[in-house]
Amino acid sequence: MTDAPRLNRQVCFALYSASRAATAVYRPVLDELGLTYPQYLVMLVLWENEPRGVKELGEELGLDSGTLSPLLKRLESLGLVERRRSGEDERRVAIHLTAAGRELSGKAGAIPKRLAEAAGLTPEELDQLHNTLGRLTAALHNSH
Repeated sequence: MTDAPRLNRQVCFALYSASRAATAVYRPVLDELGLTYPQYLVMLVLWENEPRGVKELGEELGLDSGTLSPLLKRLESLGLVERRRSGEDERRVAIHLTAAGRELSGKAGAIPKRLAEAAGLTPEELDQLHNTLGRLTAALHNSH
């Protein structure tokens, strides 16, 4: 069976393995912050620009409401975000950072540096990898 696909030659497995390894590097810092990796991603988006609508957050993160809603509820129970209904449209819910949520941003600042150090790649290599993965993601989204 020499024509059978080989695990070590699969791009999908390399991506999966790299993602798991990166998350493992983040885990100790995220544990200190009291966040899971998906919660950290939500906070990253909010630290960039808030408030954000729930639908907008879901689109940016590629998460459906069934996945995003529990994340937001948990972040709200941690006192990091609050959900507010829009005065203009009661159906629209905006996610706002609390003071504690904003403060957490400073504590999370070292996370990307930790990954870069653990990866042993130059800043240029990390930029190239980021760009390649971005192109791959866009192409795969556009293929279906």
